[in-house]
Amino acid sequence: MKISIETIINLFDQKGSQMYGGEAVTQLEHALQCATLACEAGKSNELITACLLHDVGHLIHDLGNHPTREGLNDFHEHRALPILRDLFEPAVTEPIRLHVAAKRYLCASSPDYWQKLSHESKRSLELQGGVFSQEAATKFISLPYGLDAVNLRIYDDQAKVANKPSSSLSHFMQYINPCLKTANS
Repeated sequence: MKISIETIINLFDQKGSQMYGGEAVTQLEHALQCATLACEAGKSNELITACLLHDVGHLIHDLGNHPTREGLNDFHEHRALPILRDLFEPAVTEPIRLHVAAKRYLCASSPDYWQKLSHESKRSLELQGGVFSQEAATKFISLPYGLDAVNLRIYDDQAKVANKPSSSLSHFMQYINPCLKTANS
């Protein structure tokens, strides 16, 4: 089956109305808020696209709406990569792959970060390996796209506000289209 950006848009159409874990927003609202924050901050097309698509892995598993409540790590940061890597270069896919590790990094490098996490993010953090050691945090931030993943993560944490206005999914096509591999070949 040939994967396209339309396939991903259809995923949002079909499953975007599901609640985003234990948060007060849907999957689609979360994605749109995250991308809107990156856009407002003047980030690159690639990072805006990564922010929009960072949780597509939640839309393609069959673990239910609340796997963390069952004590399951859904590994969502890896689930969508086979699809996304067919469409996008590493500047989009690597921040997505690293955004869970970025949470672990931020907990290790910023003493008050953990306290600001939502209850659901704290629960998933434990399932995702917990806070990085200082050595692991140092290694993480030196990775290519490590800083982009941290930026994505910060927007991710802020993108959980009920009824917050954000741009539409169609609005973000102007950022997505230039990032598609077909646009660059």
